[in-house]
Amino acid sequence: MITPKVPTYALPGGSTFPLLGLGTWQLEGTQAVDAVAFALDIGYRHVDTATGYSNEAEVGRGLAESGVARTLVFVTTKCPPENVGHERETIQQSLNDLALDYVDLWLVHWPPNGEARPETWREFIRARDDELVREIGVSNYSIAQIDELIEATGVTPAVNQVPWSPKDFDPDLLAAHTERGIVLEAYSPLKRSDLNGSLLREIAEEYGVTPSQVVLQWHLAHGIAVIAKSANHARITANLDAVGFALAADDVAAIDALGNG
Repeated sequence: MITPKVPTYALPGGSTFPLLGLGTWQLEGTQAVDAVAFALDIGYRHVDTATGYSNEAEVGRGLAESGVARTLVFVTTKCPPENVGHERETIQQSLNDLALDYVDLWLVHWPPNGEARPETWREFIRARDDELVREIGVSNYSIAQIDELIEATGVTPAVNQVPWSPKDFDPDLLAAHTERGIVLEAYSPLKRSDLNGSLLREIAEEYGVTPSQVVLQWHLAHGIAVIAKSANHARITANLDAVGFALAADDVAAIDALGNG
């Protein structure tokens, strides 16, 4: 099998970050194990989970059962806001459940109590310095909250994972991340898209692909990392196949125009 060429980004800690990954939210039990193992078998090299998903053990089993070398897979997990004050215990438990020595990216899942919380960020920095994690970032943070972390610690999050889709497109917000050297990573990209909308359907027909593949490729065209969740083998495969074509600049711009930004 020829592994599709997924675009990557070099993160500050030296990690190679595949910009298309498998999401595992709401995947449980053998379904989660199977989805991860299948995805890795067909060429995915990025898997996203979280303590709050209660499936880290199953994700770890899928990774082990795939037979793909650990060094080839980028694994992300997240610390829930209610675990503030217990960050070290949280990452140790994640590593135990995943059966890994380190994770490639650890995110603060939500701003605790809606606040940036630099003290939590300092614990993330310590975990990185202790080589429990390779890269650190945040999820669902505003630019103001990110700037508070940077000002307090001098360390910039490598990634900010947020809900994103064509309707969420905000060029100023994207530029603010780019200016700080932060990768914007999209979750729920397909759930938040109008896949039956006339524009996406017309562009999909033009390229001989699906509207879902158009949405995923549109993210990649902007250098936005994107997480697509599915347990269905056909959909997992189709999502990966989104890397197999490129959108023309005018089509990217037309999709941009669906945004609220």
